[in-house]
Amino acid sequence: MKSSTQTSKPFRIHSDYDPAGDQGKVIQDIISSINQGNREQTIEGVTGSGKTYMMAKMVEKLQRPTLVIAHNKTLAAQLAEEFKRFFPNNAVHYFVSYYDYYQPESYIPRSDTYIEKQTQINEEIDRLRNASTQALLTRKDVLIVASVSCIYGLGNPEDFEALKLDMRIGENYRLDKIIRRLVDMQFIRTNSDLRRGVFRLLGDTLEVMPSSEENCYRFMFFGDVLEKIQAFDYVTGNIIEEMNEYIIFPAKQYVTTQEKINSALDRIRTDMEMQFEKFNKEGKLLQAQRIRERTENDLEMLKNLGFVGGIENYSVYFDGREDGQPPTTLIDYFPENSLTFIDESHITLSQIGAMYNGDRSRKINLVDYGFRLPSAMNNRPLQKEEFFDKVNQLVYVSATPGDYELANSAIISKAIIRPTGLLDPLIRLKPVKDQVDDVLEQVRHRVENGQRVLITTLTKKFAEELDLYFKQINVKSAYIHSDVETLDRLDILSDLRRGKYDVLIGINLLREGLDLPEVSLVAIFDADKEGFLRSKRSLIQIIGRAARHVNGEVIMYADKVTDSMKNAIEETEKRREIQQAYNQKMVLYQNLPNENFKVLLMMLEKRLGKMRIGAKQELHILQQVEDFKRVVIILRLKAGSRVKNPSLFTLKKLLENHSKPNKLTMILM
Repeated sequence: MKSSTQTSKPFRIHSDYDPAGDQGKVIQDIISSINQGNREQTIEGVTGSGKTYMMAKMVEKLQRPTLVIAHNKTLAAQLAEEFKRFFPNNAVHYFVSYYDYYQPESYIPRSDTYIEKQTQINEEIDRLRNASTQALLTRKDVLIVASVSCIYGLGNPEDFEALKLDMRIGENYRLDKIIRRLVDMQFIRTNSDLRRGVFRLLGDTLEVMPSSEENCYRFMFFGDVLEKIQAFDYVTGNIIEEMNEYIIFPAKQYVTTQEKINSALDRIRTDMEMQFEKFNKEGKLLQAQRIRERTENDLEMLKNLGFVGGIENYSVYFDGREDGQPPTTLIDYFPENSLTFIDESHITLSQIGAMYNGDRSRKINLVDYGFRLPSAMNNRPLQKEEFFDKVNQLVYVSATPGDYELANSAIISKAIIRPTGLLDPLIRLKPVKDQVDDVLEQVRHRVENGQRVLITTLTKKFAEELDLYFKQINVKSAYIHSDVETLDRLDILSDLRRGKYDVLIGINLLREGLDLPEVSLVAIFDADKEGFLRSKRSLIQIIGRAARHVNGEVIMYADKVTDSMKNAIEETEKRREIQQAYNQKMVLYQNLPNENFKVLLMMLEKRLGKMRIGAKQELHILQQVEDFKRVVIILRLKAGSRVKNPSLFTLKKLLENHSKPNKLTMILM
């Protein structure tokens, strides 16, 4: 028999690797700064330096509930998957906006057009959001990866906790009261099939499908006594497990108690009358009539059902907040000793600051023209200052930290050396003329070698047209931009890695954080067009997409070298020099017996001498010799002291076990 209340476990990383390169120093720097009580610190880490691993090691060392904020859903999903692999026994969750489609409520005075709020909710993401808040209320070993959606208003955690229903075998319950309680928790009753947020009563058996799970739960009563709790598959009906306790949490995140609703009704009515009088005094009779009718309808729904569409616009009354006070958000579900990582902080912080102004400008018209009470202005995202007031200690993480992070961090710890020994990619400049034809030739060469290509453009239209052109000439390509739905983006990225696509074309989404080690070439169209998408930071981020491949290369198509290009190229070359110097200093492969490499090269020369190969093949094989050296370097890093003085046979075996077959391994065998 099991309980739904899962016991918290210490954060323990599941990984075969120890910190390498700059990782150990960075981890120690940041932990030391946090333990000293410093509020803000920064990790400046190049692409491929293992920033996610470093964050995970810090979580393991500090043992605190952790929030990781990413600037888009795609990156958040990738981070969540990585953290789940690092912490398979802990509560790692994903919290982003659950809208597949979102048309906010708005009013356009110029054309007298009222646009009602229209949404399409993604049920799976809604489930994951609910699972996040529930984990924070029931466990301490929680790591939530969120988008900036986490700064938007959410139901009060006190109400969420107060409304939960604790079901235990052997306890007495009145079924009629349980049903009423489920309705208060925004569950819907049905006599047909179950779905998330729905329950049904079959005789003395209650079946519920929580909003946060994929399983259903069956509660079997004998009279008023709960005799059995079963988790079952709602499709097959198969019993998954027997339980002795289960906690049912509210079906929606915007819930409140009936007592708070009753006390809020009078306040809402009072504010409505004040706004009604204000409009009348100003001679705005239409607005006065509108605010009274709309608010009266909402009050009636709240009184009878305890819920109304747009209930979040009345959250200030339910929360007991004063006008102007910040809303309750996901951050309020975290304990005071929590830790927050801001991933790709140079982008994410600017998004956090921009959300409030955009929301306010839209709602002002709704209030001024009688569609909403002034209190609706309090249903909003946090202002930047409010965000900083709510969070505890912060770690900014970026390859290109912004000015704010650099100015406010107690320490800036740099990770330039990759554990793999890989260098920053080489950069080539080519003219804009014939950039499409040239990149096509580059694509075909890379595809021959089983590699992938990213192409970044300045506009969605160009990305779509280039994708269409490639498809017409049988190049396996896809495009990705903000109009592509969140889960579809993830599928496209997975398909690129699996080889369904060889080329991925994008605009802004191909810059930060994407982990695509199969990509050996990044082509930057119109690199000399100064602006946000071609700034120094943006270019360095784009260049970083090729830094996970041993043959990584970047081609900038430009007719002139802008200051941003110059600075990005200089920074990349500077990092390459540091990385090369480190590799030479470590003398990783020189620590292996030199005789082994002499024998290896003799074997190659002997066998190549009997083969007829062209210049291109010879170049390819020589490149693979260098690849082999890098493999040995990487293996020594991974193996540590276990491989002190490997023989050639050992090297060959290691190569067999850790790399894909290629011409070099075939020659050796």
